[in-house]
This record gives sequence, structure tokens and C-alpha cells, in this order.
Amino acid sequence: MKNMNVIEYFKAANNKTLISFEVLPPLKGGGMKAIFDTLDPLMEFKPPFIDVTYHREEYIYKKRPSGYYEKTSIRKRPGTVGICASIMNRYGVDAVPHLICGGFTKEDTENALIDLNFLNVNNVLALRGDAQKFDGKFIAEPDGHEYALNLVRQIADMNNGKYLDGEIINGEKTNFCIGIAGYPEKHFEAPNMDSDLYFTKQKIDAGAQYIVTQMFYDNQHYKTYYENCKSIGINVPIVPGLKPLTKKYQLASIPRNFFINLPHDLVSEVTKAKDDNAVKEIGIEWCIQQSIELKKLGVPCLHYYTMGDVDTIKRIVEKVY
Repeated sequence: MKNMNVIEYFKAANNKTLISFEVLPPLKGGGMKAIFDTLDPLMEFKPPFIDVTYHREEYIYKKRPSGYYEKTSIRKRPGTVGICASIMNRYGVDAVPHLICGGFTKEDTENALIDLNFLNVNNVLALRGDAQKFDGKFIAEPDGHEYALNLVRQIADMNNGKYLDGEIINGEKTNFCIGIAGYPEKHFEAPNMDSDLYFTKQKIDAGAQYIVTQMFYDNQHYKTYYENCKSIGINVPIVPGLKPLTKKYQLASIPRNFFINLPHDLVSEVTKAKDDNAVKEIGIEWCIQQSIELKKLGVPCLHYYTMGDVDTIKRIVEKVY
């Protein structure tokens, strides 16, 4: 396969809206079959790249024979790098691994980037990542990055041949295309949208080349976000992230977990639905209409969060492409 970076795909598309998908690594003990079962039916849509999320470690408490509980670190969804290599080998498309600050030291990050470079994976999405479940706020590893901005800077340094060991002379220059997250309704920790956009601009200035948004259900949020970005000199491609609503309980869980609003009309329709099968039909149609409108706006790519629900995503994309 010919490796390209995400920006090169956008340029080669000549203003045609591309499509991409995002997959979760299987739970520990699972295999690649879960990934292939998700992607095989979607490859007919010819996505140029596939995102693979990264999940940090979690802490659980295991009861010991003594009766005391021991705090143990586990990683429930390992394998992002290996999954990327398998995807590229099976489908001949590029993979975009997510790289997070949480759980990584700077050296861990450097070594992960070296592994990716050896595998010819030349796209990454740089994220801070979530706080630990029982922490009130995000806590960086000792000698790790506290903010995604610092992670972007480290990746950009490696693109210039600069490594943590200052004694390395003429180091290999990597060629990572760096994506970052964007928040049309602002990051929940930002005091206001202006502050959120300020830090987004800093990441762009540090070397990030495109933005993928958090899910949203009202396209006006994307339009306003795009205009606000342009107004402060953010001129990189902004890819809308989409996830269909499929269960009634998501009326509460999505706003709670992702700090976003759901439109009145969508909430009203879902509330009146008799069961989750009806909810799924509503969510699919809503996402289809969102996608069609965004495509008419000329967005560079529609990025679908699959969450393993391949049938739902396939039905949506069939109506859009």
C-alpha cells in the first residue's frame, strides 16, 4: 500500500467529502475478529483511513486472602498499535492511532512513536485523554504530559529529528500528520468557548494539522465552531464526528458523559418512541440527515464513531454515499 497522511487524502479528494470510521480495541481476551467483523462490511465505502482509539489503564480493587483490598492497574482494551498494523495489512488503508497523555511518560510516548514510525504508521490523533474514574481531575504521569499541547509539541519535535536524549545527533525525522480533538460545544473543563479556541489555536501553531470534533447532534454547533475557528486564524480541515443515538437511556448518558446538548426535536421524538428499536430508527434517520447536510456544506470528511455497531453505521452511510 502507498502510505499517505490524512491531509494528503483531503487534498487529493478535490473538495469531495471523504468518509472514515473509528473502532475500539476489543476487550482483553478478544481478538482481531471483532475488528474485522466491524470493518469488513464498511470497506465497500472505501475509507482512506481508520481511527483506532487508545484506552488508558484503569484501577480496580481486588480482595486478597487477608481480607484487605489491593489497588491493581489493568488495561482493558490494549493493542492499539498492533490493531493499526493489522488494519493496514488487511485492507491496504492507513490507520490513525490515538495517542494520549494519560498513563504515558514522555519516554513512553517517544517509544510508542518510534514503534509507529517503524510500522509506517504516519498519522496520529493527539489527545490528553480522560481522568481516572476515581480522580476528580486529570493527573499526568510523573514526567508525563499534562496537556495535549505538550504532546503535540513532542510529536512535532520528532518530526524535526529532536528526541528526548539531547545527545542524539541527526536523529531520524519522523513524518507524523497530527490531528487533535475539537469541541463544538466547548471542552467541559474550559471556562468558555474563547478559552477553548485559544488552546486549540496553540495546538495548531505547535504543529497539529487537522481537527476531529466530538460528536454533536445539531449541525449549527459545527457551523458556529467552524466560523469561530476561522475568525481566530484556525484554517485547518475540521472533520465532524458523528455517532447515532440508538437507545432511550442515551438521552441522559450522552449529555452526562460527553457534556453536550441534545436538540429539542430529537429528544421529543425519542421520548415518544415505544421501545429501543423505534429509538434506533429515529437515531439513524437523524444521523442520515445530519450527514447529508454536512456533506452539502463541503466538510472534508464524515467521521463515524462505530462503537462496534456496524449494522447501524452501514445503514447510515448507504443513504449518504
